Amino acid sequence: MWEAFRQGRTLDLRTGDPAQDDPLDGPAWGADRTVRAQVVAELLLAGPPGAPGRVPALKLAGVRIVGRLMLSGATVTPYVQLDDCRFDEHLMLQECQAGSMRLVRCRIPRLEAARLQISGDLHLPQCRIAGGMRLTDAHIGTDLLLNEATVRHGRSSRAVAADGLTVGQDLDAELIDVTGELSLRSARIGGRLSLRGATLRNPGGRQALNAARIAVEHTLYLSGGRRSVLGTAPGPDAEVRDFTCHGGLRLDDGRFGNALVISRARFLTSTAEQQVSLRRIQTPELCWRLHRAPDCTVAVSGTVGKLNDIPGAWPGPGRVRITSFTYDTLTPLAEFPLRDRLEWLQAATPEFRPEPYERLATALRAAGEDAEAREVLLARQRRRRETLPLAGRVWGWVQDVTVGYGYRPGRAAIWMALLWALGAVYFSLHPTPQPADAGGYRPHWSPPLYALDLLLPVIDLGQDNAWREVGFAQWVASVLTLLGWMLATTAAAGATRLLRRSA
Repeated sequence: MWEAFRQGRTLDLRTGDPAQDDPLDGPAWGADRTVRAQVVAELLLAGPPGAPGRVPALKLAGVRIVGRLMLSGATVTPYVQLDDCRFDEHLMLQECQAGSMRLVRCRIPRLEAARLQISGDLHLPQCRIAGGMRLTDAHIGTDLLLNEATVRHGRSSRAVAADGLTVGQDLDAELIDVTGELSLRSARIGGRLSLRGATLRNPGGRQALNAARIAVEHTLYLSGGRRSVLGTAPGPDAEVRDFTCHGGLRLDDGRFGNALVISRARFLTSTAEQQVSLRRIQTPELCWRLHRAPDCTVAVSGTVGKLNDIPGAWPGPGRVRITSFTYDTLTPLAEFPLRDRLEWLQAATPEFRPEPYERLATALRAAGEDAEAREVLLARQRRRRETLPLAGRVWGWVQDVTVGYGYRPGRAAIWMALLWALGAVYFSLHPTPQPADAGGYRPHWSPPLYALDLLLPVIDLGQDNAWREVGFAQWVASVLTLLGWMLATTAAAGATRLLRRSA
């Protein structure tokens, strides 16, 4: 092992039999494949210089390391790569400083690496860590790779404690299998954070993924992932595994520089406290594409540029909350009828508030959907009517039927035409009234023109003031005048709104 270290070569003790060499589930290894942790530490901290023209490095494959490897507070200069190795006891890396470390498909009882300083990469793909791992306030200079790792919690409920973790570039944890809480509170990721195809389980705790106040410079992926052979891209026929979260998911106060993608994901909960919480998030794009709506509460608030979703992805009434949720545009990934969108909005606002409706209308107008925006504002007025006393509800119903609260001004013209026809028929069957001025000018009596003059405000057709109605006819004339003013004013207001939006 010392000579391999000086040469920078790999000490490979594997037999070539996959069943015998399996570090995770294979049989026990004998003394011929065993090294002491103390010897490994001596090599890393005070090893011999490299052979001429060689860079010393610790590269082991198929090796069992007995004893506790203590590197806490140490400065490790050589490159470290362990493939298919077994640790009998904890791996202690607290406050350790190193260049790059790659542990591939290793079995580790527990990883203690709080405040670890890695200037390069830290790779732990396909590792099995039975007692959990702690990366609190660790700093990884480039990439952190946890693909297909299996992590179980130890004595505490946290399987991965990585609060305050800083990763210079990408954190890839695709197809990771975690039992216990995965905690990334206040973590800072310089590139992407990928949890594609991950399985997170913490049914007895409050959170399966707790990433409050996380900052991801690029994109957070909570979506499906394809299994691949290590080091190669997955093929087109590779099976896609959904992202599964059995327990709560918390991304409160998260910042995502490019997008938050939640697609092909399943959320399972056991208690009312477990929910999908996206409160006060900030991201240019939120992709919410679930083929099955979560059976838990989904709370969303904050600022989003584009909202990409599909019908049926949101839970039903009482299970979705969008308090203080702002978005600029809607770009659904499938046809999302306005009726379904309004049902989503009503489910998300059990108690009426006008702001969500106004926000949706603004987003639709920004997309050039003025007609749909008016339908949303009309739905807002109808929801508001339900909160009014009886008199207000009656008056609101009248406004809705007659002119659609001013958002359907064409109805005013229809009602005016109907009232004009009824007025013309009534006055045609009624005797000619007396002239208002017996000695003055008296126009020809025309019931259609008289009814139209009563209905049209401001415009004078010479009929209204020329005749004096008495009795019931006077009441009919007064009602036509009042309705004409109301309908004309409403139609003018609706037309003004249309012209203002078109300008």
